[in-house]
Formats: sequence, C-alpha cells, structure tokens
Amino acid sequence: MRGRVAVPGDKSISHRALMLSALAVGESRIEGLLEGEDVLATAAAMRAMGATITRGDDGIWTVHGVGVGGLMQPATALDMGNSGTSTRLLMGLVASHDITVTFIGDASLTSRPMARVIDPLSQMGADITASPGGRLPLMVRGLNPAVPITYTLPVASAQVKSAILLAGLNTPGTTRVIEPVATRDHSERMLAGFGADLTVEQTPEGRVISLVGEAELKPQQIVVPGDPSSAAFLVVAATIVPGSDVVVANVGLNPTRAGIFTALRMMGADITELDPRTVGGEPVADLRVRHAKLTAIEVPADLAPSMIDEYPILFVAAACATGTTVARGAHELRVKESDRIAAMAAALGEIGVRTEEYDDGLAIHGSGGAGLPGGGTIATKLDHRIAMSLSVAALVSDRPVEIDDASPIATSYPIFFASLDALRGTNDVAAA
Repeated sequence: MRGRVAVPGDKSISHRALMLSALAVGESRIEGLLEGEDVLATAAAMRAMGATITRGDDGIWTVHGVGVGGLMQPATALDMGNSGTSTRLLMGLVASHDITVTFIGDASLTSRPMARVIDPLSQMGADITASPGGRLPLMVRGLNPAVPITYTLPVASAQVKSAILLAGLNTPGTTRVIEPVATRDHSERMLAGFGADLTVEQTPEGRVISLVGEAELKPQQIVVPGDPSSAAFLVVAATIVPGSDVVVANVGLNPTRAGIFTALRMMGADITELDPRTVGGEPVADLRVRHAKLTAIEVPADLAPSMIDEYPILFVAAACATGTTVARGAHELRVKESDRIAAMAAALGEIGVRTEEYDDGLAIHGSGGAGLPGGGTIATKLDHRIAMSLSVAALVSDRPVEIDDASPIATSYPIFFASLDALRGTNDVAAA
C-alpha cells in the first residue's frame, strides 16, 4: 500500500458543528463536513426543527440557525438511522425546549440502551417515554425552563456529557458535569468557540465542566479535520501490509481521541506526524505510516476513553503481532452499534485468530507477523467498524474474507473501499 489519501471529516465534530450552528443566530459555514449517513441524519433532524441547512456545489455547508430556545416542533418522528451520537445529543437539545419529539432508528440503533441519557435529562425535567429496556422508539417532552443539575458521570461517556451540556444551553442557571475520567472534549471546545459561557476545572473529583444557560451562540466558520477513527483503519492497514508507505492527510489528533495511535506506537508501529498544525481549535497533522513488525502489549485501560471506537481495528493489529495482546477496561464496547467484544471475537475466530473473551475486552493471540488464515463469512451485526476492521484483516489473509453486509460503512466512511483501492494502486478515486 503506497500513496497519499485523505479521510472524511471527523464524525463527532461534524455532528456538533451542525447542532450548534442550528442554535446560533445568523449564518454559519462548515467546510469538510462528513457526508456519511449518520451526519446527514443530524442535518435532517435540525432541518425538521427549523434550521435552514444547505450544501453548496463547493462542498461547503451553510446553516441559518434558529437561536437557543428557538427549536420548533417537528412534524414527524426523527429517524436517526444508525446514529447513536445523533440520538443522544439531540435528546439533550430537545430536553430543555417546549417541544415533543419522537426518535426512531434502524434495527441496530433500536437495540442500543438510552437509559444513561434518560436519567440525567429526566432530572432536568424532561419527560421521556422509552421502549422496554430504555430503547428506541422513544419520546422526549422537553421542559422550559428546565432545571440545572450537577451530574457526575457514572461511566465515561462523551455522549452523555454532551447531552447534558446541550440541554444546559437553554436552561437558566449553571449546569455542571463532573467526569471522573476525561472523555473526548469536542463539545467543550466547540461550545466555547460559539461563545457559550463555559469553564473547565480540574478537581480531586475529576474534570468539572460548568455551562451558564440561556446562552446566545454566535455563528462560526468551521473547518472539520479528518476523522482519526476513520484514519485508524488506513494506519493499521499500512502497518500490517508488508512494503507499505502511506501518508494519511489532515488527521485530527485531539488528545482525547488519539489513544489508538499511542497504542499502535507501543506495539512498534512506525507513525510520523508531518506538518502539525491547529485547525478550528483542533490539533491536526498528516500521518506517514510505514510497515512495521508489531509486538503484543497489555493495552493500558486508561487509554479506553480516547480510543473506544478504535478497539475493533486495534484487535486486527493485535492479530498480526508477535505474542498475546490483552485489551481490557473497555466495558463500553458491549453497548456500541453492536456488542463489539463478542462480534470481534466471533469475526476473528472466523478468519483463524484465537481469542479469549472477557467481560471488558479481549486477549488476542497474534500471528507473529505471518498472514492470517482468512476464509469464513463475517457477521458484522450492522456495525460499520466491524465491517471495516475485517476488510483490513482481509488484506493480509491467505483466503478471501466475506463480509455479510458492507452497507453500514456508509454511516461514517462512504469512500472507504475507494481509499483502500487508491493505496493499493487499483484506482485513484480517493487520492488527495
């Protein structure tokens, strides 16, 4: 694999850029927005609640917001597709507005628990009626004025933190979130950028984020960096395919998101940051990645919050390493788009990789740098990251690997296969 490729815009930042632009008064412009199905679901939801959102021929998105407190009653249920981020964050937005919104989604999203968001938003006064198990379909009846709360996160979750802060935007008084373990901080960075009165303090109890409500957000010009979660698949592919020398351009390296690159370097990956810079308040660099022999590690549990979405592709890297890699402390993987611990254990087993499953992670017995046996049909469980991870594993497998359903990849990385093909020299669709 050789060449230079750019990955789509960061999904987490794209969601938040659309939501906050829709709550600002005036016109915001967003460059580099991820145009995957998850983010498009967020755009459709914000349109349904009154914002004017258009895409120019130049790929720049323009948003005319309704102002904090100005969300309108949507005419129909909001279909979130596969996007847990859209659902949880929008539940927060709605919770402090005097509207009633029903959220629906696909089979994967409908199976995901929402209780961890329902609890704090209910404390703020929202009336939430969910399906059994705290799942979709669910209805949120917002309360205005809502009640400010101080909430300590029982589990590290940027989505829960963000939902509470977004609810706090239209809530009089100060809303506080205490996170004992720091999670990705895109919401805090972007809220401050839009002019919200937000402070962050390190205390013995953890990181305390305080937001003064009834905010007035100012429109912004936003440049979305490349998604490190998407980049991770290409970085691992270049690392495990012999002879590879790849540059992945414009990768966001927010320290709350870059744990996968830390873990790969601990295993011996050859990753060099070129042209480090700051774009829209976020650290960015081009990553040069060359093939390297990997050695098994015990993945530090404290990396989990900064790489929770990247564990599936880390497991693939571990399958190609020398020794047994142990990755634990990642309970959150059980409640992602799929149960990613069980799904990856089964998928790796299908291609001849031995694993042991724990309640909070996996042990993966590596091949010592040899090719993987391959073969088998992978049950992706409607999970884009399972599909992409096993597609990367197939690059070093002796026999073809069949993916039962690759369509979920469109939720986060619509040109994933074009990017792989470009680096393999079979086309240049994704060259940048």
